[in-house]
Amino acid sequence: MNIKLNWDGVGIATSILCAIHCGLLPLVIPILPLFGVNIVHNLFFEWGMILLAFIVGIYSLVHGYIKHHHSLKAIYIFIIGFLFLVLKQFFFDFQYWLLSIAVLCIISAHFINYRYCVRSKCNSPHHKH
Repeated sequence: MNIKLNWDGVGIATSILCAIHCGLLPLVIPILPLFGVNIVHNLFFEWGMILLAFIVGIYSLVHGYIKHHHSLKAIYIFIIGFLFLVLKQFFFDFQYWLLSIAVLCIISAHFINYRYCVRSKCNSPHHKH
């Protein structure tokens, strides 16, 4: 069985999950300790999510660039978004603004990459990778 994973879809999903995590966290902070969960200001968790976004993003975008469309636009937008994602870790007073820009850029980069790949027919079942 040949299963093809859409890495841009994974990138978009992880970006949305990250935004939901950061947006809802202030609402559920009071009940988290009742369940033994400590993801509030947990640097390991935060940097792990950032690393996951980076790995998925770079794999997907570089693969699309090299194998299919040869446009750096999506990679540049991703880098900008990723920089905002890292900056949010250091500028806590602006973390929600920085995160909003980061998620918007990262999702846009994956969407652009996906569109370029579709245009180049890389998602065709007859296309050889």
